Amino acid sequence: MKKSVAFLTVILLLAINVKAQKFAYVNTQYILNKIPAYKEAKRQLDKISEKYQKEVENTFDEVENMKEKYEDEKVLLSKEMREKREKAIRKKRNEAKQLKQKYFGDNGLLSQKRKELIQPIQDEIYKSIKEIANERNYAIIFDSASGATVLYTNPRYDKSDQVLEKLGYK
Repeated sequence: MKKSVAFLTVILLLAINVKAQKFAYVNTQYILNKIPAYKEAKRQLDKISEKYQKEVENTFDEVENMKEKYEDEKVLLSKEMREKREKAIRKKRNEAKQLKQKYFGDNGLLSQKRKELIQPIQDEIYKSIKEIANERNYAIIFDSASGATVLYTNPRYDKSDQVLEKLGYK
């Protein structure tokens, strides 16, 4: 009982302090979609991703073809030949998994290319957001693109267009 009263008191104190603060929100996805450099970077990433995906799929297809051929010929092969083929299939499967990790892993080539192409654009956006917050004395600027962090947004507090203007876009 004492914990709930203390918690309620803290919430009320925060609510009183929050009332004096200025808040705004932006939609970073909206902003990004208005920037031609982002659209081009996204197009490049999609093209690279498609290339990598085809290469990975082809490698996994090779594994499947090797397995099918092995299953068809299995009864005709000696024990040593079966073991040799099984080993080759496992090796090819591991190569395919490594290739997938190389391209699409957490620190894969696609992730590195995304950082190279998109990070500078995002940095520029966040710099503009910070400048707007400082110029207009906003305590907090939310990102409504993430959806889960904002339950309601009043359009009059949306500063996305101001960020675009600051970046030099209309």
